Amino acid sequence: MKIVGILCEYNPLHLGHARQISKIREQNGPDTAVVCLMSGDFVQRGHPAVFDKMVRARAALQAGADLVLELPVQYALSSAEGFADGAVSILGTFCDEMSFGAEHPDPDALMQTASALLSPAFPEHLRRHLDAGLSFPAARANALADMGTDNSLLSSPNDILAVEYCKAIRSRGCAMVPAPIHRPGSYHDDRPDPENPSATALRALIENGKDFRPYVPTDAFEHAPVHALKYGERAILAKLRTMTDAEFEALPYGSEGLWRKLMHESRRCNSLEEILTAVKSKRYTRTRLDRMVLCAFLGLTKQDLASPAPYVRSLGFTPWGREVLRRAKGQLAIYNVGERVDSPQWTIEQRCTDLYGLFAEAPEPAGLEPKRRVIIR
Repeated sequence: MKIVGILCEYNPLHLGHARQISKIREQNGPDTAVVCLMSGDFVQRGHPAVFDKMVRARAALQAGADLVLELPVQYALSSAEGFADGAVSILGTFCDEMSFGAEHPDPDALMQTASALLSPAFPEHLRRHLDAGLSFPAARANALADMGTDNSLLSSPNDILAVEYCKAIRSRGCAMVPAPIHRPGSYHDDRPDPENPSATALRALIENGKDFRPYVPTDAFEHAPVHALKYGERAILAKLRTMTDAEFEALPYGSEGLWRKLMHESRRCNSLEEILTAVKSKRYTRTRLDRMVLCAFLGLTKQDLASPAPYVRSLGFTPWGREVLRRAKGQLAIYNVGERVDSPQWTIEQRCTDLYGLFAEAPEPAGLEPKRRVIIR
């Protein structure tokens, strides 16, 4: 059995995602097991997932996945670098390959860029551009150019993540092989392409109550409650207005005094958009600020995000997925969703699920995490 891992959010799962799973089996043979390591109820751009993790796990299984694991929240809400490294630290323990979409799926070019980012000379070039006031993405691209390295792979969202996967694989000395697949279409399309819809376009349809069913390969989302940032805005504002100075200082992404600016604007502004607009600058990306605010709401500190996850949750599996679990458990601590674990991670998981319920149009009750049961397909 060959095991291929995918890091995903499936927010929501669409035709392109299902095509990736099919292509993995076409390329590797029918005796290939596909493992999806999926963000839980919160995603890397600093928003709640449009559907809860159990709904999205069922969709992944219906689309052909054999095993769905939950990416721990400290990795799911990290920067692209932390997001990728956390995933590789998990998948690299038992997967033969890591499959991912890229605008330019050339593994050699991706690995060359990754190697340049790991070069001892890179940090000095990066710091010089950051000190000049550039945002991190712009400073990183300029630093590579200074080193004579092609920086074109850092201009498209899937390529950027692809480079981070390669970087994590190389820095960890992982035997897992990167296996990029061409990702057609645009990541940020506002209107869904019939063949290659973007998750951004589908979320807009879902949140506006429009029909998105032609673009998804599963009925798992039928009648599932929709979650959106707008429904939980007042809860976020209440949290921000009652946080202490010390709590703001402990937030991730708050270096160079950014936490002070967020604290000041949170006590002055009347809406989340007003706060974020006031804090935003050329130096800091909006996504970084969104993650920072969400971490504040969830009670996650920079220490939490820097701590390795002690275990991983299984959300669902097929008979083949059960065999993968048997093999992986010798390398990795894995518990089924809902299973109690004597660990601070368990407290974080429960809190995140309880607070996720406030992002539903009709708020959901607390205490759901211990009642969840693994999906067996």
